[in-house]
Amino acid sequence: MNEQLRYTLGALALGQLVSLCGSAGGFACSLLAYKGVDTPITLCLLIYILLALVYGGVLLYRGQKLRVRWYWYILLAFINVEGNYLTVKAYQYTSITSVSLLSCWAIPWVMILTRFFMKTRYTTWQFIGAVTCIIGLVLTLLSDMSTSDSGGSKPILGDALVVVGTIFNAASNVGEEFCVKKRDRVEVVAMLGVFGALISAIQLVILERKELESLDWSYTIILLFLGVGLSAFGLYTFMSFVLKMSGATYLNLSVLTSGMWAVLIRIFFYHHVVEWLYYVAFGLVVVGLTIYSIYTGKEKAILNNINENDSLGSIPYTQLNPERAIET
Repeated sequence: MNEQLRYTLGALALGQLVSLCGSAGGFACSLLAYKGVDTPITLCLLIYILLALVYGGVLLYRGQKLRVRWYWYILLAFINVEGNYLTVKAYQYTSITSVSLLSCWAIPWVMILTRFFMKTRYTTWQFIGAVTCIIGLVLTLLSDMSTSDSGGSKPILGDALVVVGTIFNAASNVGEEFCVKKRDRVEVVAMLGVFGALISAIQLVILERKELESLDWSYTIILLFLGVGLSAFGLYTFMSFVLKMSGATYLNLSVLTSGMWAVLIRIFFYHHVVEWLYYVAFGLVVVGLTIYSIYTGKEKAILNNINENDSLGSIPYTQLNPERAIET
């Protein structure tokens, strides 16, 4: 198995693990909303606490100093918290189908931001792969309309929250992509958890304290909270690998299949029948992701060959002074 094939298969597998975790978390959020639980900040706080405990513990064990200034992590965590808050809050007003559809708005935002800030250039085939994925998403939603939930109590408000949330999520993904590629993956996830927990805790006291105090806790609600937290923990873990390998655009394309995983989850729990269009849609998204990852892998191989043949490649590697934190 050559390197490019291993890269393509690895990117596809990791992307689908991210999508599956996101779908499971979204399903748990929709069930909480159905039960009248309106505590999106509390859910976010749980997610960030899990990240801080696990990845923060690894970072402390390493004993290394931060490679990125702490205030950049605060900004990145704030953007991430607000993106998650708006998306989770949207489940109170609109359907899971609408959330899945409108979440694809993150793709153009990510492509614009990576082009502007990271100077990423996309080939024609990568654009074709992205469009193929989006067509697959549309077909998925069409096949799911007969079994999807209702439009929600305030669908326009919910849809607006999702669209605004995609802007925050896109900015967060691009910032995370830069950090995990240029700095340290574990440090990024750990600091996202630490500062995300602090920001969420402050926001909870201001906006959500009364809702949390009046919540009628039960074993089902507790299990759903844990389901959201563990799903999101897996999502952030696998997401950091995808961002390092393939970037924020590929990550958001992979998440398009979350609607398909949501259908499978409903089949498993509610024994719904899947229409034939679903299988066509799934195939289109997989084809689109394969096209995108193949040409991303080719670009990486070209860059590796250039670096290996470059005369500067003979210059020995010099480790930077760990006492100096990176400014940018």
